[in-house]
Amino acid sequence: MALPTRIYLIRHGQVEGFENRRYNGQADVALTALGRRQSQQIAERLTEQSLTAIYSSDLSRCTFAARCLGERHGLEPQLLAGMRELHIGEWQGRTWQELQEKQPDQWQARLDDLVNYRVPGGESLREMAQRVRPTVQSLIARHRGANIALVGHGGVNRVILLDAIGAPLDRMFAIEQDYACLNIVDYFDDGRTTVRLLNG
Repeated sequence: MALPTRIYLIRHGQVEGFENRRYNGQADVALTALGRRQSQQIAERLTEQSLTAIYSSDLSRCTFAARCLGERHGLEPQLLAGMRELHIGEWQGRTWQELQEKQPDQWQARLDDLVNYRVPGGESLREMAQRVRPTVQSLIARHRGANIALVGHGGVNRVILLDAIGAPLDRMFAIEQDYACLNIVDYFDDGRTTVRLLNG
């Protein structure tokens, strides 16, 4: 039986401004000191795993962890703009509290249609998924039967995990993705997918 393609799917570490829940989107926010330590710890955790390649969103909060991994495995991370977080348009950098107070109608409209609502200047969750899915499929095809690491974002990782378990996009927040968490997903040649670890 052929070996599956295994993706070690990682979320970046804690970011500056985490104290107030906000939409960072595709802004290049910095990691906190804890976030940098978390990134180093996840790299340590995977030291004994055999990795063929390391991929990452090209935003610095992800590339830091990817480079920590790369140093331990002698691999140069490959950066993918297609793996960036949801483009949240005019809401980028704004806190949830601010939006609830100043734009309650738009806030509620997004809650009412999480999959299709598009913040002005941004993209919908469906559009983000259509961007992420081909990227993931190309990595699976390129590394069939091998182990790779992929460092992404909370939203992006949730899309990948929902697809892995066959759940619809509107279940986005049924899956948690803590800072610097590890997920393990196996992709088999016959189309089966198994989530071995979730939010570890």
